[in-house]
Amino acid sequence: MKAGSGRDFARIIERHGWRLLRVHGSHHIYGKLGSVVRLSIPIHGNRPLKIGLLRHLIKLAEISDAELA
Repeated sequence: MKAGSGRDFARIIERHGWRLLRVHGSHHIYGKLGSVVRLSIPIHGNRPLKIGLLRHLIKLAEISDAELA
């Protein structure tokens, strides 16, 4: 798994059916129809997300590592 920016990850989850609900500061909050899970993705320019946060978001979004490439 390679580190990517929050902006890149947001594009990936949008392709998997997640929709932007609101923006609170630099955090974009995403939701998916039929799911109670909310993803808070920090968008700080093109700074990469830390690996632990990226793994947590991938797990919540139910996306496999292979789909990130």
